[in-house]
Amino acid sequence: MKILVTGGCGYKGHVLVPKLLNRGYEVVAFDTQWFGCFLGPHPNLSIVKGDVCDIDTVPLDGVDAIVHLSSIANDPCGDLNPKLTWEVSALATMQLADRAKRRGIKRFIYASSGSVYGVKDEPQVVEELVLKPISEYNKTKMVAERVLLSYSDVMSVQIVRPATVCGYSPRMRLDVSVNMLAMQALTKGRITVFGGTQTRPNIHIDDITDVYLHLIDHPEVTGIYNAGFENISILDIAQLVKKHVPADIVVTESNDPRSYRVNSDKLLATGYRPKKTVEDAIREIIAKYRSGELKDADHFHNLKWMQKTVLAA
Repeated sequence: MKILVTGGCGYKGHVLVPKLLNRGYEVVAFDTQWFGCFLGPHPNLSIVKGDVCDIDTVPLDGVDAIVHLSSIANDPCGDLNPKLTWEVSALATMQLADRAKRRGIKRFIYASSGSVYGVKDEPQVVEELVLKPISEYNKTKMVAERVLLSYSDVMSVQIVRPATVCGYSPRMRLDVSVNMLAMQALTKGRITVFGGTQTRPNIHIDDITDVYLHLIDHPEVTGIYNAGFENISILDIAQLVKKHVPADIVVTESNDPRSYRVNSDKLLATGYRPKKTVEDAIREIIAKYRSGELKDADHFHNLKWMQKTVLAA
C-alpha cells in the first residue's frame, strides 16, 4: 500500500511515518517543512517539500490512502492569519478530497480536532453533540469535516477528533499543555498553571498515531470518532510533572474557563485500545531532555516560530 501523509514532517507525522514504514508501506511525506524535517532516509520513504494549497503539486500518483494531517495547528496560530488558516485547513482539504475522488483513491483519514465542540456544559462530550467552534482553527476543522463527509459515497472517510496530544516527537511541540509544563519544570524549576481546575482530554502521541494505523486496518470503520482517554485538570498535570521533576507550581488566573470530558466509547467499540498515559509522556520527555535529545528550541513553539519566520517572510 502507498500512503500519502500530508503534514508528514509535523509533530504527529514524525511519529506516524516511521510506524507506517515499519509495516512495509510505501510512504510519501508531504509538508511545507516550516518547522524543519527530522525524518531519516528510508528506501520506502519519499519526502516532498510542498504546500497543500498548491493542490496540483500534491503527489497522488499510485497513492492508495491519504492521511491528512496538514493544518495551521491550534487556536493562536490559526488566529494569526485567518485567510491562511482557511486556505490551508479548509479550502486545501476540499481540493485534496476532490482530486482524490478523481484519482479513484478510496481511503481518506482526516485529523480533525476535539476543539470543534467549542464550550460544552455536558459532562461527557460525544460525537453527536452540536458543534459550536469558537476560533478560526475550530471553524476550519468543522467545515473540512463536512466537506469530507460529502465524499462518503465514493471513498472510505474516517475522521478523528483528537484530544490534546502529548509526548515526545523528533518534531516536538512545546506549546501543548503536558509538554509545555514538563519543559517548564525541567528548564525553570517552576510550573505556571493558568486556572488549573479546568478538565481537558489528553492522548499520548503513540496512541493517536496508533489510531490512524487502526483505521488503516479497518476501512469499514467510517465516520467521526473522538480520540481522548485521560480527562484530567491542568493542575493534575502539573502535579504529575512535579512527581518526577522538583518544581514549584504557581497558579494564576485564566481567561479560558473551558472544562469538558471527551467520551471515546465509540472508538473503543471498534476494537481500538490505548496503551500509554499522560504520565508516560512526562517520563519520556524528561528522559529525552536529560539525554540531550530534546531542547527548548524556538521551532518547537508553533506560534513563536510562525511569527518569526512564516508570517515575517
